[in-house]
Amino acid sequence: MKLTLPGPGTAARMASRRPALARARRARVGVAGLLCVLGLLCAATPGFASPSIAEYDTPKYPDNFTHFDYADADAPDTGSLNFENYNELTSYDSLNPFLVVGNPAPDIQNLMFDTLMQRSWDELASEYALIADDVEVAPDRMSATFRIDPRARFNNGDPITAADVKYSFDTLKSPQASPLFNSEFSVIRDAKVIDRLTVRFDFMTNERDGPLIAGDLPVFSPKWGMRPDGTRPSFDKIATSAPIASSPYLIESRKDNKTITYVRDPHYWAANLPSRRGMFRFRRITFKLYADLYTSLEAFKAGDVDARMEYSSNMWARQYIGKNFRNGMLAKATFPDGPAQMQGFWINTRRPKFQDPRVREALALAFDYDWMNRMLLWGQYRRTNSYFDASPFAATGLPDADELKLLEPFRSQLPPAVFGPMIRQPTTLPPHSLRANLREARDLFAQAGWHYRDGALRDAQGTPFTVEVIDDEPGMDRLILPYLQALNTLGVQTGFRELDSALYMKRLDNFDFDLTTQIYPPVTIPGSELLQRFGSKAANEIGSMNYSGVHSKVVDALVDDVLKANTIGELETATHALDRVLINLYLVVPQYYLPNARIGYKTTLGHPQVIPTTYQYEDWIIDYWFVKHPDAQAPGLT
Repeated sequence: MKLTLPGPGTAARMASRRPALARARRARVGVAGLLCVLGLLCAATPGFASPSIAEYDTPKYPDNFTHFDYADADAPDTGSLNFENYNELTSYDSLNPFLVVGNPAPDIQNLMFDTLMQRSWDELASEYALIADDVEVAPDRMSATFRIDPRARFNNGDPITAADVKYSFDTLKSPQASPLFNSEFSVIRDAKVIDRLTVRFDFMTNERDGPLIAGDLPVFSPKWGMRPDGTRPSFDKIATSAPIASSPYLIESRKDNKTITYVRDPHYWAANLPSRRGMFRFRRITFKLYADLYTSLEAFKAGDVDARMEYSSNMWARQYIGKNFRNGMLAKATFPDGPAQMQGFWINTRRPKFQDPRVREALALAFDYDWMNRMLLWGQYRRTNSYFDASPFAATGLPDADELKLLEPFRSQLPPAVFGPMIRQPTTLPPHSLRANLREARDLFAQAGWHYRDGALRDAQGTPFTVEVIDDEPGMDRLILPYLQALNTLGVQTGFRELDSALYMKRLDNFDFDLTTQIYPPVTIPGSELLQRFGSKAANEIGSMNYSGVHSKVVDALVDDVLKANTIGELETATHALDRVLINLYLVVPQYYLPNARIGYKTTLGHPQVIPTTYQYEDWIIDYWFVKHPDAQAPGLT
């Protein structure tokens, strides 16, 4: 799925869906305690080196830290949260979030399954002690050894052991679990029990992402689903048995597979760990699954839902009004967001007509973002100018000396513009205009051999230039048709086809399209996902995320530079160089991104003053918000 034009019923809301690993951020990983001050690998010290691991240098928080800066350790820990179905499901039929079949109960993975380590939300990529209280990474980075905290318990009172961790890993890597988990843990070769509280993960290669990926492993009990006679069904048959939790919540009640209430376990062993202090402050969390976005919005406005994310600019501008906003029961606010996704019309360069970069640049010139933002999006969005917007990895200005060292060997293979100032996407704000942009686009088409005659843009053989956009989201015509009308002005013969989701995915997986809207979700730190997005090997790999079909030795080399970076500086240099090349290849017509989170909420709710730098919106509310005065009634609520 994709993030498309914000509006009711669109896939904008899909961006909030949790990945297969709740909390997992795709990131490459370094090792705290094994890195010198300059960020270079050092020899490991004997024993368990540290209760934390980090991407580069050392973690932000010392070993004796008390809580994350973005957590309010003094927040009230009573009260309830009523939440909506954040992922558009209208019902659930499974209590097992790790299966390929069925719809799992909302947020059950986050609320009932702890991971070995806890990700920090205000660092690029660091993890801190949770189920595991110490970790040691081998000097060659081919393995990581975790020691289980002796205090760690499942909610049935059983201690969590290394054998439980191995069971969880082996199960998630097996055919009985969703293949998404096998993919997530593909860097890990196996898990080995060293002793009762020690488990070692061996990696396929010494990629930096291994230790943190291992730390993201959710842990569950082998007794989950066990029958009274002591036998256990295969894991893929465990769908309706309540999990034996390793996290702070238990299932209190369910109703009609449309409502589920979790209650905090008063005996949760990790409540006062530094990585948990100030977290999970609601005594009860209830999810109510509504039929559609309009119904859930009305439920919020009536006071039946305590907080909700809004992904429609139109709804945010026009619908968050009414009696309960006027009387102070409800409020709405925007909050700073982290790195931006890359969303745009992806151009399928596998097709001959799109292989000339001048043609692709011309297609970009026809997109009038400024009009769209003003007329359709209420001015709430920003133009995408980089594959890494709103992050330190986005290229700006002229390439510096370090970037040039990476780019110079390929100068003869690159457009001259790569070595100039980082380009900005076309604008129609005065003194610029769409008319001027279309004139420039016409000239580029002519240089590429496409000329207007007989009512169409044609090549030397008289073949008309055609563009078809495919999509599977109702309402996308609001975004697509104005763009196609601009292309029509140039003589391009255009079409728009709205497909059902199954056919759309089949065509996307087989690269059977001209243009389509897709996104690359944001990452905290660029890493191995670049191979799937831009690697030559993925260009013709069915189902890959290399939508444009880029197949470039230059891009491959720069991606390799990213993966080999040993310091933050090296990583930024490599991503800046890669960003410049990708933007100048015109593989996508960039669209826009939302620079903040839009949240409506009851005024009885509070949140920590410090906002994390990277977070998923629903996660932040569920995990770190709280009821300010649990016994007080919301203003205006009767």
